[in-house]
Formats: sequence, C-alpha cells, structure tokens
Amino acid sequence: MKFMIDPTIFETFPGLNVGIVRAKGVNNHGDCPDLQEKIKNVQGKIRDNFDEGTLAECPKIQNWRNAYTLFGAKPKKHRSSVESLYRMTLEGRDLRSINRLVDIYNYVSLMHMIPVGGDDLTQVQGDIVLRFAKGDEPFFPLGSDELQTAREGEVVYADEREVLCRRWNWRESEKTKMTEETKDALLVSEGLPPVTAEEIKLIVTDLSRMVQEYCGGETSLSVLGVTINESQL
Repeated sequence: MKFMIDPTIFETFPGLNVGIVRAKGVNNHGDCPDLQEKIKNVQGKIRDNFDEGTLAECPKIQNWRNAYTLFGAKPKKHRSSVESLYRMTLEGRDLRSINRLVDIYNYVSLMHMIPVGGDDLTQVQGDIVLRFAKGDEPFFPLGSDELQTAREGEVVYADEREVLCRRWNWRESEKTKMTEETKDALLVSEGLPPVTAEEIKLIVTDLSRMVQEYCGGETSLSVLGVTINESQL
C-alpha cells in the first residue's frame, strides 16, 4: 500500500507539503482526560487571541480559502477542517472527545492552525491518492449512509474504489473513520504556503510522539512534496 500525491496537484498547488504518520498496533480504547484537558486549554487560548471577524484574514486560513476557490468550492459554504475547528471554538463550542486518535489530531490541528485528519487503514482498498476528482467517484460522508458523488475537479483523497475525503479536507468518509477498534491508522497534515516543509516535519513529529504516548504501537513518518510525492505505508 502506498500514499501518493498525483503530480497534477502540484501544477495548481506547487508549494504543497503533506506530512503523514503511519501508526501500527495502536490501542485507541478509552477516554483520556489529559488529551481532553489539552484541547480545552488550546481552545481557551484561541478564544483569547482570535475573533470570528478577523479569522479569514489569517494567512493559514486564507491559504485554504484560496485553494478551495481554485478547485471550484465556495469557501464560505465549504470550509477547510481547520477553519471549521476554529469557528466552532470561537462560537464557544467545546470539542467533544471522539477517540484518542481523533482527539490527538484535533489538538494538533488547533495548536498549529493546520488541517489534520486520518483514516483506519484496514478499511482502505489499495493505494491512497491525493488527486483531482473525475466526477464519478462514490463517497459516503462521515455520519451518513447517503451516497454522494465527488464533483469533477475538486481535490480528493481516494483509494481504488471510492473517495475517502471530499474537497481536500472538508468532509471525511464514514467508511474509513477511526473508531476505538482502530489498530492501524494513517494521520495526514497538509501545508500550503506560508507553511513550509520544515514546519510540516515538526508537526508530524509531534503527531507521532503523541500517538506513541497515548495509544502505543509503532509509528513512522514522511513529508511529501513536489520532489518526493509518494511513500510506502
């Protein structure tokens, strides 16, 4: 199994860097008060330093709004995962605990103001590719059994059968969501300028450390970009 970025993505997004953490044999069971406290604290800091009116002006939010516009999505309707987390926070909504892996990537996303997501690799068929949608790929959104079809030209993650995440990081798949039963997972962080490859490396190093601390198992990490665009999982 491989993780790949289709070369055509770099024609539109030449400064893209993607960090991945491959986790094997993790224990994703049970609540973790320490993680929940970390999320609570970082949400408090965000509320102290941001407001809804100026959030869209932040470079790390604006870059995703620009990206969504480039592939035909309306940024005010379809928000990047990191903007959604920040807006939930600024609206006074505390993030509820999902499971350890999801809590970890939500915390890191909030801390670094960068999109982070993940998939249960046992539910993936073949390689995972970040690419432009053809327009006929099936997709079952998180929390629903309603079949959708990815819009032609939008950026998606897909395996050999279907879309795993629509509009880049807008909505994840019900099929590959991480649950307490997840043993093998892939965590993905995405950086567009001004985020650098060096910053992505620090973020996935942080992700890897936290997975080992809170879930155990083994982890490996990679940073992909225009020079190296695939990694063995």
